[in-house]
Amino acid sequence: MSEIYNIIDKKKLDVVNNSIEKAHGLPNECYTSKDYTLIERKKLFEDKWIVAGVASSIPEIGDVKPIDILGMPILILRNKQNKIKVFHNVCSHRGVKLVSKSGKINSLIRCPYHSWSYSLDGELKATPHIGGMNKHSADGFDKSKNNLKEIRSYIWLDLIMININQNEMSFEEYIKPLSDRWEKFWPIKDRELIHHSNDFGYFKLNAKCNWKFAIENYCESYHLPWVHPGLNSYSKIEDHYHIQGLPNRFAGQGTVVYNPQFKGKEKLPSFPNWPKDKENIAEYVALFPNVMLGIHKDHYYAYWIEPINHEFTLEHMELYYVGEQAAQANKFKSLRKQNHKQWEDIQKEDVDIIQGMQTGRNSPSYNGGNFSPVMDNPTHHFHKWVAQNLI
Repeated sequence: MSEIYNIIDKKKLDVVNNSIEKAHGLPNECYTSKDYTLIERKKLFEDKWIVAGVASSIPEIGDVKPIDILGMPILILRNKQNKIKVFHNVCSHRGVKLVSKSGKINSLIRCPYHSWSYSLDGELKATPHIGGMNKHSADGFDKSKNNLKEIRSYIWLDLIMININQNEMSFEEYIKPLSDRWEKFWPIKDRELIHHSNDFGYFKLNAKCNWKFAIENYCESYHLPWVHPGLNSYSKIEDHYHIQGLPNRFAGQGTVVYNPQFKGKEKLPSFPNWPKDKENIAEYVALFPNVMLGIHKDHYYAYWIEPINHEFTLEHMELYYVGEQAAQANKFKSLRKQNHKQWEDIQKEDVDIIQGMQTGRNSPSYNGGNFSPVMDNPTHHFHKWVAQNLI
């Protein structure tokens, strides 16, 4: 019997997998229980491919950046060979967190406790006084067996994907269903043109709620008229369609009419192979568990989730354009600024709603809720993914 059933009644999870007409959503414990979160961390975040950041946030050799995923301290860095490396952010000596803030390290990662030091490849290089005063080695102690623990990683669309327990299929195989879907209008050679904007390319939002609310909200367009009246004015609810990836690793929605009206005569450059007859198509896909992707003819974004605990989440928006000129040149600065403001306003509207969902989950009268059999299919898809992978 799975350990999850010590926290959640089996029937509450089984009903999630019913046909959408008869299903309930995930039970309250999945959003409010600390004990549940420990199991979820193992099953959904340690065992799966997840996002730990973006490569463009550490552009130079020696750049380091710590993040925390449900309490797990993780360190991403760029080594002297200009390669991205990911490690568990903990000293092998007494378990102190090594790096607490982003910055640059020119030579060694030094532990603040006893000054044990590691190279940017994670090799243990210095152990001061380990054998007594001024004795920096000790009989029987092998430095090579006490290096930092590296985490399997892969860079895709600037995203730093990691698989902590190193037990998932290759990322190329994992992402193939979504990559193949997008090939028909956003081919791989066009994806290689993306450039992160340095001026209006990032924002961060704090969400006082469980990370899953961000994902399930992103999956559907049902809420557009009431939560996003501005967006719904040019990308209406009736113009949207569902996306449900098989195998079940992603879900979301797309629109056949995405055409915001920005001020100015300039137009952002489009991806060169985006089909002319699909110019107004945009797709918004949540790649489970913790990143939301948006693709358009003239820009791409990755909105990735850093879950801090069961009721607090950091949301990071990264915006990309077609080529360096579109991403950096002053000619397109006004459009980048308007686009940044558009997405920040939209995501703030969502945060207001999902924080209310967290509060609602404290009600003992709520049973996980029901789904619209027509409008909520992608959200149900995500709930099933969670329920099935917990076991």
